[in-house]
Order: sequence, then structure tokens, then C-alpha cells
Amino acid sequence: MKTGRLISLLFFSYIKCQTLQRTLLDTAMQHTGSQNYLEENLRDIISTMVAQFLQKLTYEEVQTTVKELLDFAEKCKSLKMHESPSECSYRLMTTFLEHICNNQGMVDKHAFSNCCNINNTARHKCFLLYKKDDEGHSDVFQIPSPEQICEMDKENQVSVRGRFIYETSRKHPFLYGPTILTMSACYETAIQSCCQEENKTECFQIKVEPIRKYIREISLRHHHLCDIGIKFNHKVAKSVELILLTKKQLKANFSEIAKLAVDIKNLHQTCCEGNTVACVLGRSQLMNYICSKQAILSSKIIPCCALQVPFRGECIINSENDDKTDLSSLPLSRFLYEYSRRLPELPLLVILRVVTVYQNLLGKCCKLEDPLECYSHGKEMFQRVVLESHERVKNYCGLHEKLGDNNFHDRLMVLYTKKAPQLSAQELIMFTKNMAAAAARCCPLSHEQQFLCMEDMAKLILGALCRRHEAEPINVGVGHCCDDSYAFRKPCFDDLQVDGTYISPLLSCDQIISLKEGLCKAKEEEIQTEKQKLLSNLVKQKPYATEMQFQSISVDFTHLVKMCCQAEKSEMCFQKEESKLIEKCQSLLGGK
Repeated sequence: MKTGRLISLLFFSYIKCQTLQRTLLDTAMQHTGSQNYLEENLRDIISTMVAQFLQKLTYEEVQTTVKELLDFAEKCKSLKMHESPSECSYRLMTTFLEHICNNQGMVDKHAFSNCCNINNTARHKCFLLYKKDDEGHSDVFQIPSPEQICEMDKENQVSVRGRFIYETSRKHPFLYGPTILTMSACYETAIQSCCQEENKTECFQIKVEPIRKYIREISLRHHHLCDIGIKFNHKVAKSVELILLTKKQLKANFSEIAKLAVDIKNLHQTCCEGNTVACVLGRSQLMNYICSKQAILSSKIIPCCALQVPFRGECIINSENDDKTDLSSLPLSRFLYEYSRRLPELPLLVILRVVTVYQNLLGKCCKLEDPLECYSHGKEMFQRVVLESHERVKNYCGLHEKLGDNNFHDRLMVLYTKKAPQLSAQELIMFTKNMAAAAARCCPLSHEQQFLCMEDMAKLILGALCRRHEAEPINVGVGHCCDDSYAFRKPCFDDLQVDGTYISPLLSCDQIISLKEGLCKAKEEEIQTEKQKLLSNLVKQKPYATEMQFQSISVDFTHLVKMCCQAEKSEMCFQKEESKLIEKCQSLLGGK
């Protein structure tokens, strides 16, 4: 499989992972495909749902709850893959939420009392608000040691797979159930293989790492998709799917793509609601339909369609895009389709920006006496949108190359503290660290891939920032960028200026700067963090100071730590040099 762009048909993904696709295929060969996948895996499917909603339960408590739900869930076994999953699976969800509300200990443990005081749809939505990504839960791949896992596997294979499903589900509550089940089979196969090896640790690194990486990345994307569905109207979600489908299935006709876009949007909604039974059934039905149409959709999915559930779905997700073709034009969804298939190399959000401009152009031109003359400027406008988006990424990567990783991160810290000073220094460090990591990952790529990668990573990182704003509003500017336009969210944040409404708590320079001998024993990353806390506090106090002034203090801090840690009497050096840095800080803040 090429290591090029991988944009999923169902759950889109910019992931380069040859190893994962081989793992999927190898695992599929070792598992005999059952025609009744739901029946054989119902316990695991219910476990996923329970652990994602009740993230604080222990493994044993989840299994007890699953056992109590299975009696009702048994009725869903009679559902065939071609039948509607809705009635039984939605009754199961209602029963599950009632079960939680009837257990006072469970309600108290998760603080669900306000949800249990309301009924039906409102109750379900309330429970969804309590799901928390990566809530400090232990990483399944770091516990226990390979030797212990192999011992567990020898004693009880079901326990190893079950614990994987439990840990993955509670750590990634927005990761779609079918993906968790598929990855659990891959994990189980990797464990069985590695436990035969002499160097188990090395084998785990090679075979389990791609699974871990895939889960973390696609979980972030699933959460992002759920956000789009909630925050923006269904037209935006449908447009996203239509673009992705067109880019992947360049030879498919418009009516087929339009139908699939609606089906996939609806399935996303089901999976985002945490209804794992309906999600598993719905995805299986959709994949069966896609495979029944493979001749008119794409030749790239033929090997995937030969596989059984659940491997077929993940294989199709990671299949290559179709080879480029050419065609023609016009109403809005049709324009979206045609533009996407003519320029499949463009990032998703850049195409959405062009579509937004096109929509505005239609609104303007249709009111004029000579709409055709007005339309004639369209191509130039679209090219300008693409060029501007490309230039932003090019300049961003140029700055990264010029400054290097640490200084680039410092620059982002200054910029985003100005834009969102209400965030704590730690929050700003984590956010800008992700932005800097995206630059380090994307900027060395070719221009086309750099453009795709940077736009793709930025949308996820900014999506996480917007979730933080949703939970606790940051400021009006951030709110505007998050809520106004999904397509133009990144340019909006790029152009966001100093938040002039923010009034910083007054801090003196000796409160901002604290240099101790302990810094000499700290890792480089910890020293970088201390420097960035200093920068953040300075920017909050003096947001209109020049870039050079902030950079000067940053350089002095780094030099001072290095010099004093090499000195014979470090503590004395820190005391002496700290006063100089404080003096420089007072000079900066003096004109405040």
C-alpha cells in the first residue's frame, strides 16, 4: 500500500501506516469470518458501550453491568445484517441509561444526577456531555509488561482481549465501536505472535505500536467529526463527506456519491451518540452496500471486499484514493462534487473554502441583470482562495525552518498567548506544543503533502481548542473563529490579534521569574516549559511589546540556565544572574 494520502471512505484519516494495513490483512486471514458477527461479539460490543459511558468503572464493574444488559441485548441477536438496527439497539440504549439511573452508587460516582432527572433524548444528550477524552486513564499499551501479558494470554485469551477493549474504550470514549473491535482482533493476533518470540519487548514495539498510533489518531478524528455534527448544521457534515467520497471514488457518478454522503453522515451521527450496537450494524450494512457497488465505485476496494466483518470496514477506510480523472459542472452539491474530483490533491477544508466563496458568488450574481458576467470572475476568486491557503502554510513552514523546533514553539507561545490570554500557561504550552509538533511532522514533506498535512493537523488541533472554549468560554475572538465558519476556522485563528479586553492580574517580575539550582537536574523539555511559562506571563502583562523584546528575555533565560549549571557554585550564580533578568523584565514592564 502506498504511503501517500489516506482519506477514509467512512471515517476519514490522514494516516500513513503500511504496517497497520498488513496487520489488518494478516489478522483477517487468521480469523474465520463469521456470518453472524453481531451474535458472536455481542458481549464485546456491549462492553465497549458501557466503558465509554462509564469511564470510572473498573474492569470487573463493567463486566457486571454488561452481564445485566446482555439479557435484553440477546433480543438484538435475531437482527440480520441487512435489517434496520434502529428499534432494538435504541431500546437497548434506553434500557442502559435507565439501568445507570436506577443504580445510585453509579450515579454518584459519575455525578449523573442531573441527567437522570430528565427523560429520553435529553437524558441521552446529557450523558454524552460527560464523556472525557484521555482523562488520565492508564495507557493499555504500557500495562503490564510483555511477559505479564503473555502469561495472562496463556491463562485466559478472552481476558487479554477484553481488557484491551475496556482500556481502549474508556480512554477513547469517542472512538467508534467497530474500530475498537477490529483493533482488538489485531491486538490479539499481535500478542499471540509476540509471545512466541524470544525478544518479546522488541516484537511488541514493532507489532503493537502501529495499532496504538492508529487508535490515538483516529480517535481524535472521530471526536472531531462528532464536533462538526453538533456545532455546524447537517449541510456542513454532508459537504465534508461528499468531498471525501469524491476524492476517494473519482469515477463514481454524482447520484451514487450523493446517496453515500447522506448515509455516512447519518451513520456518523449514530456512532457519535455512542450507540455501539447500531454503529456496528450500520457500518456493516454500509460496507456491504459499498462492496455490492465496487464496480462503479472503485477498483481499489476489491481486496477489502473479499474480507469478512469487521476487517472489511477498516480495510476500505485505509484503501487508496482512485486514480485522477476529469469532468464538468454546477448547483452547489454538484459543484462540490465536480471541484473535488478535478482537484483531489487539495485539502478538504480548502475545497470547503472555495465552496463557501462559490455559494456567496451565486447569491450575489443571481440578483444581477447579467449574472454570466458576474460568474466569469469565479475562477479567479477560487484560485485566490487556494493560493492564499497555500501561502499561509508555506510561510508557516518557512518560519519553522528558520527558527528551529524550540524557538518556533516559543514564537507560537507568544502569538497564542496574545490571542487567548485567558488560558493558563500550561494549557497554552500544550496547545502550542501540538501546533509545533504538526509543523515538525508536516513541513519536511513535499509542497503538496505539506499543504494537505498541515491543513489536516490544524483542523484537529483547533477543534480541540474549540472544545475547550465550548466547555469554558475563552474570549469573543476565539468564540467567533470557532463558531462562524468551519471552512475558514484556521484563517480566522491565523488572523486573530491581541485580545484587548483582557486585564491581566498584576504580577511583579520576581513573581514571574524564579530560577533555582534544581533546573540543572531538569530535562531539556522541563527547562523549555519553565521558559515558556515565563514568556506566557510576560505576554499577558505586556501584550503589545515587540517580538524582539520577548525573544531577548527568552534567549537570556536559556543562556543563564546553561551558564549557571556549568558554574562551580550554581546557586550563587543563579542568585546573581536572576537579578539581572528581573531588571530586564522590569524594564519591559515599566511602560505598561
